[in-house]
Amino acid sequence: MRLRHIPTFAVAASAAAVLLPALPAEAAPTVRIRQVYYNSPGTDTRSNSSLNGEWIQIGNYGTTARSLRGWKIRDRTGYTYTFGTYTLGAKKIVTVRTGKGTNTTYTKYWGRTSYVWNNTGDAAYLRNSAGTLIDSCSWGSSGSYKWC
Repeated sequence: MRLRHIPTFAVAASAAAVLLPALPAEAAPTVRIRQVYYNSPGTDTRSNSSLNGEWIQIGNYGTTARSLRGWKIRDRTGYTYTFGTYTLGAKKIVTVRTGKGTNTTYTKYWGRTSYVWNNTGDAAYLRNSAGTLIDSCSWGSSGSYKWC
């Protein structure tokens, strides 16, 4: 019985094809949900200070400022906050509080008179102005806040 000779370069080429590095995993979005404080401190009285104890933070982890105009924050129920004309600086965080107040560069107010985030479990969704889901964060019934 005669053995068939396989050229060495063919084996090396075949092995090289198998050893190519895998493609990198999809990178995390530059702008994403940082933290949600869903259970404001103390008794839920629906006072404005209690409502403002409930908030969500959005961070820009990139090296350039990003326009958030038309971006939306939403919970499972469908309560939605929409950013107006707003640019979040590079490496900066904006906090969106549930109640009423005066907007500043890094604190925005939803203007609600009732709570958004459920203490027994909920989810936050961040969508860009085109409606594309950029990030989400969910939690269960324990604790008061969630790092996302």
